[in-house]
Amino acid sequence: MIPKTFTEKITLEDGRVITLETGKLAKQADGSVTVQLGNCILLATVVSSRESNNLDFLPLTVDYREKFASAGRFPGGFFKREARPSTEEILTMRIIDRVLRPLFPKDYHSETQVMIQLMSADENVMADSLVGLAASTAIQLSDIPIQCPISEVRVGRNGDKFILNPTKEELSASDIDIIIGASEESIIMVEGEFSEISEDEMLEAIKFGHSAIKTQIKAQIKLVEQVGKKEARDYPKDEKDETLEKAILDASYDKCYQISKEFLPKAERTIKFKDLKESIKAEFTTEEQEDKEQKEKLISFYFDKAQKKAVRDLILNDKTRLDSRKTNEIRPIWGEVSTLPSTHGSAIFTRGETQALATTTLGTSKEANIVDTPTEQSEENFYLHYNFPPFSTGEAYPLRATSRREIGHGNLAQRALKRVIPQDCPYTIRIVSEVLESNGSSSMATVCAGTMALMDAGIQIKSPVSGIAMGLVLEGDNYAVLSDILGDEDHLGDMDFKVAGTEKGITACQMDIKVSGLSYEILSQALHQAKEGRLHILNKITEVIENPMENVKAHAPKMVKMHIPSEFIGAVIGPGGKNIQELQKESNTTIFIGEESETQGVVEILGVDQEKIDIVIEKIKAITFSPEVGERYNVVVKKILDFGLVVEFVPGKETLLHISEIEWAHIKTLEGKFSIGDELEVKYMGIDPKTRKPKVSRKVLLPKPEDK
Repeated sequence: MIPKTFTEKITLEDGRVITLETGKLAKQADGSVTVQLGNCILLATVVSSRESNNLDFLPLTVDYREKFASAGRFPGGFFKREARPSTEEILTMRIIDRVLRPLFPKDYHSETQVMIQLMSADENVMADSLVGLAASTAIQLSDIPIQCPISEVRVGRNGDKFILNPTKEELSASDIDIIIGASEESIIMVEGEFSEISEDEMLEAIKFGHSAIKTQIKAQIKLVEQVGKKEARDYPKDEKDETLEKAILDASYDKCYQISKEFLPKAERTIKFKDLKESIKAEFTTEEQEDKEQKEKLISFYFDKAQKKAVRDLILNDKTRLDSRKTNEIRPIWGEVSTLPSTHGSAIFTRGETQALATTTLGTSKEANIVDTPTEQSEENFYLHYNFPPFSTGEAYPLRATSRREIGHGNLAQRALKRVIPQDCPYTIRIVSEVLESNGSSSMATVCAGTMALMDAGIQIKSPVSGIAMGLVLEGDNYAVLSDILGDEDHLGDMDFKVAGTEKGITACQMDIKVSGLSYEILSQALHQAKEGRLHILNKITEVIENPMENVKAHAPKMVKMHIPSEFIGAVIGPGGKNIQELQKESNTTIFIGEESETQGVVEILGVDQEKIDIVIEKIKAITFSPEVGERYNVVVKKILDFGLVVEFVPGKETLLHISEIEWAHIKTLEGKFSIGDELEVKYMGIDPKTRKPKVSRKVLLPKPEDK
């Protein structure tokens, strides 16, 4: 039986059409939909358990996968099967998760899984621009409770024109690359990178994207109306005891408020709150109670609410924070460069109780990060890795694979710094950030430490970059925007808005919120307050290191790039790599050879000793030397024959200067006229049509006698 399908179309301003379709595929899921733009097709499904887990959070899993078959390709490597997700897939999962999570009911604890698969790829469509639309539509078609539909779009800009969901080609020429997630009423998530744009330009891009999101949300609603809107399912609600809640609030609020006003360091404050919680538990429970464990869990939940209220009230009412700062104040900052002597560049950046140690390593294009996914095959010559060990927060837990959070934070810092790396930088650059202490915004500390490490390494960045994390406490119409947030302010607040940039403008941002949306008034204030903080931090960075070092460190590799005609690549490499291996061994350098175009090859020479690098350069020049017709060359006499001189252009490149081309006058013998090692100037005449050999002449450079 042919299934009945339902479709809804969204026409973009440039005439492209997005098609939503349901009813054909994955019908056993709670909700499923395909989203198509061009030849790009995404299948989104959602399933949520009918039973609630015994958890105090939403166990939401968002999974995005790109199938190699979607692009007509085989998976790379030995195993021809898709395995763990790529970095690009994980980053896409995060942008979906961060928009959806705040919209589920606070007491919804059922295992929920959103899965999105790229079924058909289109090189002109960036699939991650459509994933938010796909995920939200699948949920709207289900009976899973969620506050409202959302969507996500990507915005680029070429010149003064904003572009919705640009192609890769359009994005490569764009000074803006931003993904916006929003409901019909307000902004929920923002993430992007920019070429030093202003705060107002960023707001314009967000408004442009939000307008398109409203259209996509209306399309979701129309599709659901066609199918028939399902009633939201019933689910087990959290146990409530309003009498106990009030008693806990009365017993703990003032004490929590008082601890908050003591302005203690993070560790001491945590211990005091923990001790207070234990005393409250002891006050409201007895050993004889049959449901003691359940009641303690409820007391703990109500105590956390009282603590959260006390901290938020301190900020809103007293305009004072847990460490005594005002809302727009930045924590004390110190830093240093050249911390690690054996690295190519290193720096420490410390802001309050958050500390990042960054290192810079320089290499050839052989060390480039290879991106190989169904939709992207490229190389990154600048990349950043972020590590967040347990000791940075005073904890001990098992070390596992790199977390999604580490990948996301590293990507944000990489995007913040990427656009200040000069286009003509010959190196592949890797930055590694080790977070040594964390109490708020270690990703922005990574940006600051990374900037300093780049300058310490002698990379001539366009401008230093600093970063700051902004927070928010919102109660009705009363709100406070917080600069440089603490970990507790992130946990107990309503927003984490990270902004990085130079003195000229913003280079990257990432915003997550815990409320259902954010008004443009608050967003604008946060951006302009962030600029003030960002410039303050930038001044602290430039006090430590004002400009990049003029040269790379003595022990760091120097990089020289040479361009050679592609026909000489084989000669430079030699049979079985013999020539290049000998060159590397003799000079203690690393040499990488590749093709830049059909006619030109590129040779990268990486070494510490400049003299040895120069030797390699001269040897490669000798191998690739090819005289040009009509040019003059200084040559050296290598042999004297009866019929001419064997002369050398460069080592290994010899030719014959015939006796008839030495002087205008007739020469009977060369004996006594020239010696081995003599230098002569000759002109290259091209290939002699008679001998089919290169021809050089000395006499054409001498005055011609009248009788000749």
